[in-house]
Amino acid sequence: MATEQRYDVVVVGAGNAGLSAAIAARERGARVLVLEKAPQEQRGGNTFFTGGLFRFPYQGIADIQALIDLAPEELETIDVGQYLPQTFTQDLLRVTEGLTDPDLMEVLVSQAYPTMRWLRERGVRWILAYGRQAFRVEGKLRFWGGLIVEAVGGGQGLSDQEFTIAERMGIDLWYDTKALALQTDPRGRVVGLVVRTPEGRQEVAAGAVVLACGGFEANPEMRTRYLGPEWELAKVRGTPFNTGDGLRMALDIGAQPFGHWSSCHAVAWDLRSTPYGNRRLGDLYQKHSYPFGIIVNREGRRFVDEGADFRNYTYARYGREILRQPGRMAFQIFDAKVQHLLREEYRIREVTKGEASTLEELADQLAIDRDGLVRTVREFNAAVQEGAYNPTILDGKGTRGITPPKSNWALPIDTPPFLGFAVTCGITFTFGGLRITRRAQVLDTEDRPIPGLYAAGEIVGGLFYYNYPGGSGLMAGAVFGRTAGTSAAQDVG
Repeated sequence: MATEQRYDVVVVGAGNAGLSAAIAARERGARVLVLEKAPQEQRGGNTFFTGGLFRFPYQGIADIQALIDLAPEELETIDVGQYLPQTFTQDLLRVTEGLTDPDLMEVLVSQAYPTMRWLRERGVRWILAYGRQAFRVEGKLRFWGGLIVEAVGGGQGLSDQEFTIAERMGIDLWYDTKALALQTDPRGRVVGLVVRTPEGRQEVAAGAVVLACGGFEANPEMRTRYLGPEWELAKVRGTPFNTGDGLRMALDIGAQPFGHWSSCHAVAWDLRSTPYGNRRLGDLYQKHSYPFGIIVNREGRRFVDEGADFRNYTYARYGREILRQPGRMAFQIFDAKVQHLLREEYRIREVTKGEASTLEELADQLAIDRDGLVRTVREFNAAVQEGAYNPTILDGKGTRGITPPKSNWALPIDTPPFLGFAVTCGITFTFGGLRITRRAQVLDTEDRPIPGLYAAGEIVGGLFYYNYPGGSGLMAGAVFGRTAGTSAAQDVG
């Protein structure tokens, strides 16, 4: 092995969580190294492939103005409402069936807005998410769903901004470097790592190690082992480098597995998308306007309540429902009445779509069973109830007498041209991970902190079960990344 090098804090992973940890540790005086498994041109982890949206509580427009410079004329045309801490808490508990770890939840909710301010003060720039989280109602753009702010440039912009901050602060970055094993002393303290660089294996000594290298979503063997049959066939939305290395290294030294290991974040993803994330398209293979239409399988049959809730609270679990359908595919069907509501990802060139003046023709274009689609649409249209249609609220305009129902935003599909988009399951990240304390220390299987070991980001278990509220993944990565970096620097100082 090459000559050993020593750092105060070594961070494994260079996504949002890892860079937040590195920045927090460095500003407390630690000598920091970040290990990025990918080559430099593929850096950034899953963060690069996100939309860059963050969920956090805010009292009103004044809190948003502390993050974003808004012109007076802009203020007159928007309504951001408010998203209170108790609402964030309720949303977490609701979508995770009450299983979210209460300590982690309290840290996330209480530290989300301060962390947004912290990132802003260090150079991250934000904008309002006009294109994804606002509709014009009565002359104003009304933001909905508690998710209204995104990083300038989306996920790629967030990643680039955080790398710029890290480089400016003098944080060392090693690309194309894979962490292979954690090293411990006779008392069980983590004292470094074995890594593989382009020059070969070497040891890196560390006062503390922060694992922020994601879950196992890019590892088909682990997906099948923990998530179940067919998951090896899912598309991977993001980086191909999140293969569970950090989890394996931590479990090898006695870390405690925690959370929902048999579940994950998975969405509707274009049927003909690449096997892994496309760095040019980012998150645009996603198809998230399904609440304004219906979803059918290739037999023409509906299988979910498209209007059960805002898409922010359903999209992360509907991917697995698509995986269960024949051929692991589904089709989102819309008519001309709602075409203006479709998000930007429906207008990219790389999209698997059909457009026709009749449902029969649309079915033929997309290889959906013709009689099945026509029958489903006829029964759906007959079940639509009267009521006011409003895409910014849970409007209660649903169906009656069909299964599954559509609980909100139900409009008859009767106005050509009819549009259809073919999707499959795209896995984003896995929910199973390591158990950590409120200070982001990794616990062993006897609930004792492993000295010198911390974790943040998607490798942390216990926050999300079955589902998650949109934007809370990046927020949790930043909150626990900042926490982990701060704790690591304090403990080695």
